[in-house]
Amino acid sequence: MRADRPRDGLSRSFRLYRDPSVGAKVCRRSRGQRWLAPHSSYRDTRPCPVGSATLDSRRINPSRSPQTAEWWYEDVQTGSVMTAPITAAMLYDLVTCPHRVTMDLFGSADDREPPNPFIKLLWERGTRHEYEVMAGLDLPFLDLSPFAGEEKERRTLEAMRRGESLIYSGRIQADGLLGNPDLLRKEGAGYAAGDIKSGAGRQGSETKPKKHYALQLALYTDILERRGLSARRGGFIWDISGEEVSFDLTQSYGVRSYWQDYQVYLAEAQAIVARKSETLAAFSGVCKLCHWHQACLAQLTAADDLTLIPELGRSKRDVMRGEVATIRDFATADPARFLIGSKTIFPGIGRATLEKLHARARLIAAGESARPYLREPVTLPTAALELFFDIEVDPLRDICYLHGFIERRDGDNGAERFVAFFAEEPTEAAEREAFASAWRYLQSSRPCVVYYYSNYERICYRKLHAKYPDICSEEELEALFDPAQAVDLYADVVRRSTEWPTRDLSIKTLASYLGFTWRDTHPSGAASIEWFDRWIETADPEVRRRILAYNEDDCRATRVLRDALPTLPVMPGTPPW
Repeated sequence: MRADRPRDGLSRSFRLYRDPSVGAKVCRRSRGQRWLAPHSSYRDTRPCPVGSATLDSRRINPSRSPQTAEWWYEDVQTGSVMTAPITAAMLYDLVTCPHRVTMDLFGSADDREPPNPFIKLLWERGTRHEYEVMAGLDLPFLDLSPFAGEEKERRTLEAMRRGESLIYSGRIQADGLLGNPDLLRKEGAGYAAGDIKSGAGRQGSETKPKKHYALQLALYTDILERRGLSARRGGFIWDISGEEVSFDLTQSYGVRSYWQDYQVYLAEAQAIVARKSETLAAFSGVCKLCHWHQACLAQLTAADDLTLIPELGRSKRDVMRGEVATIRDFATADPARFLIGSKTIFPGIGRATLEKLHARARLIAAGESARPYLREPVTLPTAALELFFDIEVDPLRDICYLHGFIERRDGDNGAERFVAFFAEEPTEAAEREAFASAWRYLQSSRPCVVYYYSNYERICYRKLHAKYPDICSEEELEALFDPAQAVDLYADVVRRSTEWPTRDLSIKTLASYLGFTWRDTHPSGAASIEWFDRWIETADPEVRRRILAYNEDDCRATRVLRDALPTLPVMPGTPPW
């Protein structure tokens, strides 16, 4: 499970099969275990999947390799060749990035990066939350967490046959599907599977259950059905708020039900495992937290991949690549060849979007000669006092722990100062006091102009108002974000009116392009959350200083971008490069 990522019954990562030309050896990783590895430099953390034979009776057979898989193992007792089982972790990753599944199965261990500290924090918090939930559960349950592998699977099946009311940390398997549901609950004559999550069970403010959770539950349900042990085609999540979120997998959300979605994703996962489906890396905002980030980025750069164009994601790339394979191909192409009347030949891509993406391709392909520009003139509000605003939020604790402001008067950068309101503890009382102090500061600073980057600040302040309605009224809150005196530089200016020769439009990327540098060597919102966790655990003043310095730099980066925007050349037509 590990926070929002599931446990898959294979410890954490999985890579056990390799073309026999590479060779193999048996590695001793802990007492009583023998794990297969492809070569002497192999480094991984997942044990061999358990089939009908013991680990010691498996070997890599150098004389035969199935045509459907490069990585595989053979049961020496039966001579059967088996590929990796489909797990909840695979389906979870498949929703965001199919290529991650491929890389986890077949990527070189030498290219795999150590886990990001924030991801490790998610694992730790998820585990801690799960144990806290079960320790405080006022229900009898069978705890199978001390067991692993075949023994855990055997005990799980025996417990279900006995009719245990609730089973914790079981293991179920059928027909190449492997699941480790946190919970198996007796319902009528069968069982429903559930997971414990340290995140919300629903998508934002919607009532719709999260899709990647649904796919995990569908896998467990499929296994139970194949074994004749399923109570219903559905499951449940116990989420961070303590709510039980029920998942009816047969209910339609849009075009298909989650069960139908599961069938599609299952087929895709099986095709990837069998090497019948080729996946491609794609650049996106989630890549920086992945352990294949640098390896994929190197592939994408070498391929001049279209997803390196801002807002041209995997789905757009995949429908375009039959006509244009690279950024340079796209940049040098005449967009008119992709038009049919007022539409384009690419499903889901309209004419205006195509023209925008083509302009970005030309800008990136121009290399060092390219410069950012305005598609139309922009006018930013002015005031004697300007505030550059950024917040920090811990989504797992569901707390806004820092409100930071760079305060500039009369356009004097030399006299600007940083003002911060920090929640010293991860409590509602501390969060409320930080919000109240920030609100008083904002009110006392008026008249002023507030600049921020993306609507996250506005969304968070609305959430804080709902949580602490005595701090301000709804009318006062909406007045604070009135566009006449508050500017979302991302939505109102950068996306609407500018183009940049960069791979994305994040504040880190644009401010860095303009020459700004963060004091921290690895600045990110995810890193700040990990630092806040350390501050809570240690009360180390150096950690607190690091959090504040990072937030201050984010605020100052917003100021750097705001000052640069009016200086960009206006090029409403086609740029000259």
